[in-house]
Amino acid sequence: MKILVTGGAGFIGSHLVAALIQRGNEVRVLDNLSSGKHENLDGLPVELVVGDIRNWETVRQAVNGCDLVFHQAALVSVPRSLAEPQLNHDVNVNGAFHVFEAARQAGIKRVVYASSAAVYGDTPSLPASEHDRSNPMTPYAAAKLMNEEMATVYNHSYGREFVGLRYFNVFGPRQDPSSPYSGVLSVFCRATIANSGVTIYGDGKQTRDFVYVSDVVVANLAAADWAMDETHPVFNVGRGEQTDLLQILEMLRQQSGVALPVQFTAARAGDIRDSCADVTAVQSHLNYTPHVSIAAGLQKTLNWFV
Repeated sequence: MKILVTGGAGFIGSHLVAALIQRGNEVRVLDNLSSGKHENLDGLPVELVVGDIRNWETVRQAVNGCDLVFHQAALVSVPRSLAEPQLNHDVNVNGAFHVFEAARQAGIKRVVYASSAAVYGDTPSLPASEHDRSNPMTPYAAAKLMNEEMATVYNHSYGREFVGLRYFNVFGPRQDPSSPYSGVLSVFCRATIANSGVTIYGDGKQTRDFVYVSDVVVANLAAADWAMDETHPVFNVGRGEQTDLLQILEMLRQQSGVALPVQFTAARAGDIRDSCADVTAVQSHLNYTPHVSIAAGLQKTLNWFV
């Protein structure tokens, strides 16, 4: 099978590409390398198309000849979406539309696309279920919700099988800690190796549902293989556990012997207080079970930084 992975040189995308190749697939990657890296694909027999999903013709040509699409390319940052809402819309809404429409025109039935737990906002009840009302609080969250609505329209109107995965807080090797918009665990892991201080926005007791990248890859593969039985298929991808940032720092201290100095500062605009996935639906429909504990994932990530 020939498969297109948008954002395939990025953090999650490159892990997905490796798994697809291991399955014997032919993989084409479309990535503008704004955050993705050539080295994430080193040693992998992939066709790399350096291009931007904001360009319709680029996307149309990239989709041509493929049987399946995984749409991972995005501007993945809540704070940056607040600072640059037009860029967020161009990439995360218009870019996603280009991918969906190009797939339709090419006769591709299945697209597995990355959505986000951000669509829930600061939900009053946890764990968050796919049946809960969405409450996007940022341009990024609104864009991801628009992707889901657009996918539903394509499924209803054009007989497509577009499946959305609401990622919670994904972490693991290749997550870039140098960006101001990086995932917090990559920042903490790099600081642990460098024995440097970290900044926590808030009191450190805010919770997240951290999920290791290989488990996210498993969910993507399951979504591609699924015999679809819904017209609005969107699934949470997390562990179904809440962990606060101070607990993460303690795990890292136990694993490394390094107690990081912490500077606390005001919570950032758009940041929610708590997050946790209800994984009932993804378990029952996709037979998904996360296999890597947070502690084991942190150790793997620390080892990657060394």
